[in-house]
Amino acid sequence: MKKKIIYATVAFTAATSALISAGYAIAKTDYDVDPNVDNNLQFSPNSWQLVKHTFRINIPQNGKSISQIIIDTPSTVAVSNDIDVLDNQGEKIKINVSVNGRKIIIFFPETVVTTTKINITLNRVLQQTFSSTSLYSISAKVIGSDVEIPVGIAQFPTH
Repeated sequence: MKKKIIYATVAFTAATSALISAGYAIAKTDYDVDPNVDNNLQFSPNSWQLVKHTFRINIPQNGKSISQIIIDTPSTVAVSNDIDVLDNQGEKIKINVSVNGRKIIIFFPETVVTTTKINITLNRVLQQTFSSTSLYSISAKVIGSDVEIPVGIAQFPTH
């Protein structure tokens, strides 16, 4: 396993250009009420298994601010807790991350302003090269509620 990570790291740093593959996202269409997934991208240096998965979540104008994003990861990937969350302007949003098996919970200690889009990047994802498409099920919790609201599914094809 260490050998694969070392080879992937060497290949990544030696690559002069990265292949960019657009993924697809299935999202709710009621933008005025619930958060939803807008788009997603996968960055892969080559045919190696180390990739970066990025998707965007819309936080609606008429909705409540979110307190958590819950990501259920597929069995075809291994995700680290190396996660970046950025706002519309590319500024990092302060987060706390909890990983419990295949479930990642991103906590927002400060209120995330509504009418914004946040980009969530899962860095250092190990993805099986010859497996089926990776599907992440995403839900959210709003401030003052413990109910998980389904946000959408982010889909990343393998190379």
